[in-house]
Amino acid sequence: MIATEKEEKALYECYVRLYENSTPKADFNKLLEEADEDENGMKVIDFMSYEIEEDKFNDILEQVITEYKIKPKYKAQAFRNAIYLGASPKFKKENE
Repeated sequence: MIATEKEEKALYECYVRLYENSTPKADFNKLLEEADEDENGMKVIDFMSYEIEEDKFNDILEQVITEYKIKPKYKAQAFRNAIYLGASPKFKKENE
């Protein structure tokens, strides 16, 4: 996704909220600051160590899309895809 400045801010905000609501809770700013870099200079966050309920994840995602007015629909879907495929916490299993 090639993002505008507004969309970049929305992506960042979405990650902040997702990690605030994950188990264990985490400060995304601190995770990013302390992250190691891979061979391409990209920050590596151990997102598999964090879990979030799928409903809560989707609520946060939709709230950010609405608040930041990510439009039209194809842009909103690209935003969702970027979050789903990015460094977001994994979903908790139903029976946990």
